[in-house]
Amino acid sequence: MSIELDHTIVPSYDKLASAKLLAELLGVPWSPTALGPFAPVFVNEGLTLDFIQTDEDFPVYHFCFRVSQQTFDDILGRIKRAGISYRSSVRGPVDMRINTDYGGNMIYWNEPDGHQWEMLTVSYARQSA
Repeated sequence: MSIELDHTIVPSYDKLASAKLLAELLGVPWSPTALGPFAPVFVNEGLTLDFIQTDEDFPVYHFCFRVSQQTFDDILGRIKRAGISYRSSVRGPVDMRINTDYGGNMIYWNEPDGHQWEMLTVSYARQSA
């Protein structure tokens, strides 16, 4: 069996609101009543993001989702309908533009806790030969 990331914990000041928002934007299921202290977002069959409530300070995390062009278009539509600002570069200004520098489409947005989400259709980290 290959090594796969099963889940990771995402700290949040409001785990239910954060998990619900991400699940709605991605178009995936989530659970407000999971066992334990988590509000899980079921990204796919093998990956869960477990939001956990905290009052402590935490670093801003960065998560990147590689998706098909159709899924990109669907998620971008939900981001726009939700009135969420996005940008074309990781630390650039909110320009509401799509980055096409790597042969696909890519955007970044931040959620209320500050975490940075990235969505792309072509991986720049794993260039094909």
